[in-house]
Amino acid sequence: MVASVGLIGPVLSFLEAARLELLLFAGFWFVIGALDELAIDLCWLWLKLTGRLRRRKLAAAAPRELSAPIALFVPAWREARVIAPMLRHALAAWPHRDLRIYAGCYINDPDTRAAMEDAGGGDPRLSIVVNETPGPTTKGDCLNRCFRAMAQDEAREGFRFRAVLLHDAEDLVHPEALSLIDAELAHADFVQIPVRPETNGDSHWVAGHYCDEFTDAHAREMVVRARLGVGIPAAGVGCAFDREAMDRIARRRGGSGPFDPTALTEDYELGMLIGRAGPDGKGGSFARVRAADGSLIATRAYFPHTLDTAIRQKARWVQGIAFDGWEQLGWSRSPLEFWMRLRDRRGPLVALVLAAAYALIALTLVLRLAEWAGLHAPARLPPLVYWVMIFTTACFVWRAVVRFVLVGREYGWNEGLAAVLRIPVANVIAIISARRALGRYIGTLLGRAKVWDKTEHDRHPADKIGGRGR
Repeated sequence: MVASVGLIGPVLSFLEAARLELLLFAGFWFVIGALDELAIDLCWLWLKLTGRLRRRKLAAAAPRELSAPIALFVPAWREARVIAPMLRHALAAWPHRDLRIYAGCYINDPDTRAAMEDAGGGDPRLSIVVNETPGPTTKGDCLNRCFRAMAQDEAREGFRFRAVLLHDAEDLVHPEALSLIDAELAHADFVQIPVRPETNGDSHWVAGHYCDEFTDAHAREMVVRARLGVGIPAAGVGCAFDREAMDRIARRRGGSGPFDPTALTEDYELGMLIGRAGPDGKGGSFARVRAADGSLIATRAYFPHTLDTAIRQKARWVQGIAFDGWEQLGWSRSPLEFWMRLRDRRGPLVALVLAAAYALIALTLVLRLAEWAGLHAPARLPPLVYWVMIFTTACFVWRAVVRFVLVGREYGWNEGLAAVLRIPVANVIAIISARRALGRYIGTLLGRAKVWDKTEHDRHPADKIGGRGR
């Protein structure tokens, strides 16, 4: 018993030393991260104060015809539950004659194919593309199959599409999005419109954090990136690529198609390749515009509502963007482009720093309890550490205020407050998904094949609006 008591002092001293090391490690990276976010915030505020981010709003008008044909690709694997309302709503919301939808499915997925056929209702603008390779392969492979089907139609009918638009089976398109994208393509090779996740009453915390993160990114960071002229990452939905630009990428890949069939985030990669202006192209555009009724012209969808499914999805994003993106896209000599790629690939480091911060909180609680019990006298921290803590705390409060304002403006002030309370939930998901992404990436280095680790969808936003509303 005496020996046990005698061990308490050395153990607490070790914990105190560990706490200081974690403080220095987490504090350093928190300062770097805070300065990174502040730089984006300052750019955003400067653009708003100088009037360069005027709120764009479309006048009410009847749907006009497209300036040139556009192809919409909708890849699907086991999406029989949601593909029918998606296609039915898209065909009704976008009556444009020059739109053609290529819905990709697999030979071993008859339910999804049947749902597609039912949704089409004989509309000649819908083409169902069956991948003869049993699924799931990868999303990039399915998209390349749609691309080849489109090219065959072009050769047979003697015309060329102007652009390719991407959407997923769970998406609800905005009625005015196609006309907006068509107009933006006049001066851009790549166009991205915002993503607006649907709130889910069954999962206020997990599903809700997608609302917070997409709103923050698509109301602030993406508009800054577009103004800076750097690469804009494609979200995989509500994004359109110029046909000629896609041909250039396809030739670089050896003619198999513009999408990388081995990538987990083939949309992000294509957006980064096309979306930065260069000698061969016009660059990208992020179009954040309001309709005449005040609604944001955006893609709506339900996102994962359980912890496991959210972790699986985000692990795929981290692996594809942070690990595979580093390997396949490399870096850039442009300082601004290099900065943005660092931001895109910071997920694993952020997760490590957050894990260190939560360990630091736990250690601090243990040491405070020991101090309260009279077993330990805490060491005085260096003054620099206190200043770091003050600076990072102030920056956290500022970020929370910005998120509250952005989310509250879009979803209501109750959701804005919830967005602040959901920050720890988002942090936990980020930590676990980064660990999982690292394990999966190591597995691919050891020869494990990449497959379509898709998110399961059990509802569609069109369900609650009869399939035809906004």
